[in-house]
Amino acid sequence: MTTLDGKLLCEIFKSARHDEMYLYVDKRRGLVDVPEALLARFGTPLPAMTLILTPDKPLARTSAAAVMAAIADKGFYLQMPPAKEEYLLDLYRTPTEARY
Repeated sequence: MTTLDGKLLCEIFKSARHDEMYLYVDKRRGLVDVPEALLARFGTPLPAMTLILTPDKPLARTSAAAVMAAIADKGFYLQMPPAKEEYLLDLYRTPTEARY
């Protein structure tokens, strides 16, 4: 990971296959460090945005420090979709008994 004064130029891709799944990479390295198996499962990476990350930058679902550490260690950070709330899953279950 190449940093300038503790900052990282990060490119974020969204998955073409999975809603709310994002891949963070060092913009200068691109997708070269992302394993082929992950890219096959992720689908076509669609550019979402480019950010300058600092360890204290607020992000919606994780800390920028965790993203920067993962990119330094593995070359990428994969943000998975949020877990579905149990009560929302009831909307998709088949009723087992009739209620009138």
